[in-house]
Amino acid sequence: MKKRVVITGMGVAAPNGVGLDAFQHAVKNGISGIKHFEELERLKFSCQIAGMPDISTELALKYFTELELKNFNSSGILYGVIAGIDAWNDAGLSMERFDEPDWDSGTIFGSGTSGINKFRESIYKIDEFKVRNLGSNSVIQTMNSGVSAYLGGKLGLGNLVTSNSSACTTGTESIILGYERIQSGQAKRILAGSTSDSGPYIWGGFDAMRVCTYKHNQSPETGSRPMSASASGFVPASGAGALVLEDLETALARGARIYAEVTGGALNSGGQRGLGTLTAPNPAAVQKCIQSAMLSTGITGQEVDAVNGHLTATAKDGLEILNWSTALNRKGIDFPYINSLKSTVGHCLSAAGSIESVATVLQLYQGFVFPNRNCEDLNPEIETVIDASKVPLKLIETDLNVVLKASFGFGDVNGCVVFKKYIS
Repeated sequence: MKKRVVITGMGVAAPNGVGLDAFQHAVKNGISGIKHFEELERLKFSCQIAGMPDISTELALKYFTELELKNFNSSGILYGVIAGIDAWNDAGLSMERFDEPDWDSGTIFGSGTSGINKFRESIYKIDEFKVRNLGSNSVIQTMNSGVSAYLGGKLGLGNLVTSNSSACTTGTESIILGYERIQSGQAKRILAGSTSDSGPYIWGGFDAMRVCTYKHNQSPETGSRPMSASASGFVPASGAGALVLEDLETALARGARIYAEVTGGALNSGGQRGLGTLTAPNPAAVQKCIQSAMLSTGITGQEVDAVNGHLTATAKDGLEILNWSTALNRKGIDFPYINSLKSTVGHCLSAAGSIESVATVLQLYQGFVFPNRNCEDLNPEIETVIDASKVPLKLIETDLNVVLKASFGFGDVNGCVVFKKYIS
């Protein structure tokens, strides 16, 4: 018998808020975390603005020992551990150390890369014939599964401990994979999330591709403009998001607070066929992914109250809206509310899906639709498909029952998850 899966804890390290309370305040009030970085200007980046969580050494020491932070240089692992442990604590779960692993709990915590700055540091040492100076922690900081390895040890997880990697779809994929593992009875609890490193060595490739905006270096907070007629590319960013997924029976038995239920989801690829390429989505696959997600949970497009899109502030935003309209079979004033968190945090790359899912679940739990920033000049291409009122510019307080969250990543890969208000 398939298990029901609920969300009992969340954590986040985002450019506009570290910790759930700060993040929720920023999300509801449209507060931006995008700033100008002198280092990007010095390196002659076209896009000199970005989003990055503000983590002090004092805060880091609440999650790592001084010894662990010695020679530590992996921002993605730092963000992921903070978000993951916060989610665990938010779920009311114990961090007490026992000799026996927690066989029922695991983590699927994704990343795009790990410790890119640590890689750079190590490469220089090797090239200078100082391989013995690399230290004992260079491997754990630079392996892709470093973040799940750290979390697995800090939480004593004995079930599946792994890191997935599917570009911008990573975070959404981790939630769906965790959901499937719990639903099938292979785990009682999965910490699902994703993280992304910060800095020029992560963001430089996108700048070289000319997919990042260069028009707002003097006005950072206006730079990320999903669905806007004046959108000129995405703003690179970083951070981490985490959600504790748990089977309903276990959650109820321990009296856990339940944010929402995960009732289905779908993952697919466009195969880089048709209009799909390494960097562009195949519309047929995007529509199929959304429809398959709804089919998996038995809902129709008419039951969807809101959508949190991928919507990156590139030329593909109009196509994404058309894909949503086609997949849901809804348009004009009949279309559900739609928003993009990227207007305030930028594109957090491999962390995007998980950070945006935390924002999506908060909407469902608290009963609101957060505003889209920098979208006063809605793209006319979008307005021919859906009514402008469905792209809210101000906070809307309203009960929500079903919200869809989707991510579409490089490699023509897609993920869509169905979140539903929990009803006992």
